[in-house]
Amino acid sequence: MSGVVSSVGKVIGTFTGSTQQAEAGKKAADVQSGMAQAGMTEERRQFDKLIELMSPYVTAGKGAMEQQQAILGLQGAEAQKAAYAGIQQSPEFLAMQQQGENALLQQASATGGLRGGNIQGALAQFRPGLLNQLVQQRYTNLGGITSLGQASAAGQAGAGMQSAGAIANLLAQQGAAQAGGIMAKGGLQKNVFGDLMSIAGAYTGSQKGTFGTSQTGQKTFQ
Repeated sequence: MSGVVSSVGKVIGTFTGSTQQAEAGKKAADVQSGMAQAGMTEERRQFDKLIELMSPYVTAGKGAMEQQQAILGLQGAEAQKAAYAGIQQSPEFLAMQQQGENALLQQASATGGLRGGNIQGALAQFRPGLLNQLVQQRYTNLGGITSLGQASAAGQAGAGMQSAGAIANLLAQQGAAQAGGIMAKGGLQKNVFGDLMSIAGAYTGSQKGTFGTSQTGQKTFQ
């Protein structure tokens, strides 16, 4: 019985335009939902690409910060010792040490003080002073990379919040579209029921007055 009613409803809905209207609403809802899904996919793709591009800077910044912490002794005495030893054994330190000591020896030789105590004291102070200078320089250089990594990390966080907001809006649009499709389907059933009632009412009204009374008092069908 329900199948017959459904079939009749479809026929009436097609005849009155209710079915076409509901199907158009559902198709529009599907298109809107699909576009929202495509927007979310593109938003995630762009965010992943941004993370990929900025990750090297974030990684470099993290490594630079760890080296700064080691220089300051924040990672323990052994890490600080290793950081200073690395600078002291670097090609830069060794080259500057050789050049500086040669310059001191040449100056002492030119002034006849090569065997004096002054040149020995100057040589003894030169290496620690050079090491301290290069440590300060290394820390400053690392600070630039740390700042770059911090800015990149902040950029990733900002992009993440922006992307999350955009996806939330698209999800809301998708939900509204899907809800609209459900309402369109419900509207079809309501409209078809209304059409059935209207047709039934029109038919009932057409039957009123078709029975009359003859002069003899008998009811006749007119």
